[in-house]
Amino acid sequence: MAGGIRENSGDDLDVNHEINVTPFIDVMLVLLIIFMVAAPLATVDINVDLPVSNATPASRPDEPLFVTLKADLSLAMGNDAVSREAIASELDRVTEGDRETRVFVRADQAVPYGEVMEVMNLLRSSGYVRIALVGLESANGVAVPEAPGVQSAP
Repeated sequence: MAGGIRENSGDDLDVNHEINVTPFIDVMLVLLIIFMVAAPLATVDINVDLPVSNATPASRPDEPLFVTLKADLSLAMGNDAVSREAIASELDRVTEGDRETRVFVRADQAVPYGEVMEVMNLLRSSGYVRIALVGLESANGVAVPEAPGVQSAP
């Protein structure tokens, strides 16, 4: 109680210095229930009818041109090793000067990102701007090659 009555004190009521937390807990529980009910209502789902693309997927080339960056930072074009200085001339030879040929870049997982960017800059400075990065796509926990002819290392 907030105040108590004593027989000896007369008309003066003594002040009780204890805090009754029961009303405070009741208010907090009511607020908690209100917020638990109101929080799911605050999320708004917007129904949007997205347009459908009629574009046909780009066909993959029969013989893709792979430039591979190995873990030791050496380059290979197809299955043949090539130096960084000779990559422009080798690309011109393989593509017969067609700079619109898409070049698929594969890099070992251990290769730093900066080295991959350096190879892409080499390709771009050689005039080959259609560059695709090759990775492995995971389907049901099994790694599946994303591009034709890509094989995972044992």
